[in-house]
Amino acid sequence: MNARAGRRGNVWWTVIPLLAVVVVAAVVVVVALSVDSGNTTSSADVPTRPALVTVSPVVQPVAANAPEPTGAGITGQIASAAADPALGDLGGQISDALTGQVLWSASPQRSFIPASTTKVLTAAAALLTLPLDKQITTSVVVGSGGQVVLVGGGDPTLSVQPDGTASFFTDAARISDLAAQIQRSGVRVTSVAVDTGLYTGTSFAPSWETADIAGGSIAPIQSVMADSGRIDPTELYSPRSATPAVAAGKALAADLGVSSSAVTEATAPTGARQIASVRSAPLETRLRDMLVDSDDVLAETIAIEVAQATGGPSSLDGGVAAVQSTLASAGLDTAGVSLSDTNGLSVRDRLSAAVLDGILRAAAGTGNAKLRPLVEMLPISGATGTLADRFGNGARSGAGWIKAKTGSLTDVNTLAGIVQTRENRVLTFALLSNGTDANRARPALDAVVTRLRDCGCR
Repeated sequence: MNARAGRRGNVWWTVIPLLAVVVVAAVVVVVALSVDSGNTTSSADVPTRPALVTVSPVVQPVAANAPEPTGAGITGQIASAAADPALGDLGGQISDALTGQVLWSASPQRSFIPASTTKVLTAAAALLTLPLDKQITTSVVVGSGGQVVLVGGGDPTLSVQPDGTASFFTDAARISDLAAQIQRSGVRVTSVAVDTGLYTGTSFAPSWETADIAGGSIAPIQSVMADSGRIDPTELYSPRSATPAVAAGKALAADLGVSSSAVTEATAPTGARQIASVRSAPLETRLRDMLVDSDDVLAETIAIEVAQATGGPSSLDGGVAAVQSTLASAGLDTAGVSLSDTNGLSVRDRLSAAVLDGILRAAAGTGNAKLRPLVEMLPISGATGTLADRFGNGARSGAGWIKAKTGSLTDVNTLAGIVQTRENRVLTFALLSNGTDANRARPALDAVVTRLRDCGCR
């Protein structure tokens, strides 16, 4: 689907029910094949099989005159679910995307640990600052004595996977492509170095845990990286490399057939001849990957892009400052926001439900046209990314009707996004739960939002 073509009307639209049609059609086909394989009835007795349904997804704008919920209706609908002790310490806010009216809240101005819902702020800042088609270039230049230098532009989606094979990120640039260009250049390569000079400052935030490198959540943030530092380039929580730039250089050396044991960090010579380059996917694609799969490394590098575009330093701290200042400059509520990173991995991060809901309300309603792509980029309940295994099945399921960013740390569980009610009204919500474990809190959060899906709430 062309995302740009879908931006019609004043509030988010529904395309999600078509997912259910596709799934049902697939199940019907599987069952038919299974029955046929053991069928001993003669073909003459078998009724003609009806033609398969052709699914043609279309964008359906939500009508502006859909019945409007009331605060009392929302409160009555979710009261018991929102009072579930499994939610622990809860901050929340629910709004009507079209009118902008806050319909329900609980400690909305109080700051909580947000976990990965922090990425909503990072994505919003990027959309406000950068063009959707912005790409990042990774290049190779000629050094001295047969050395080539891999010069990082800040694209962690660059992949070690060969051309024609799947990588974790969508439409990722390939190291194998760089190697092929180098070989075509005629330069006789004897060694590889990596230039990480684009980024300044620390590569690892003080509030992050080094155990999370092996745990698969984060890697040192360097301007040369491959697959966000993943050792297994196709696995979400693959252990990461503690030296991702050198690891990327070794992958290039291996593709060139030279020793990977001597890969070092070096500064590219001034005016060095470029012999190869590749470009990342556009920002729009990278933001969607970042939000759908909650990639922490990608969030940090995109924040640094925001810092670069706004005249700040190309550093982790620069990214944090740029995200906060960009949102404030756009007139969005940033009261009480205090960030130590831009991916939400830090337990020092603080923000409120009012801030999160305000950004989503601006994106889903009429607040800021630049933010509109944000709602298209969020995971879909029961279908994609970090929401693929949530909201379940059943007659009163929220599956397919909710788009939201998840967040999870030890005893921190958060959810922020949009939901379309059964009367086709779009609501935005932000729910921040601190103090209880995921096995209890996640189903409780999902129950609150499913109640919203099920309501007319008038």
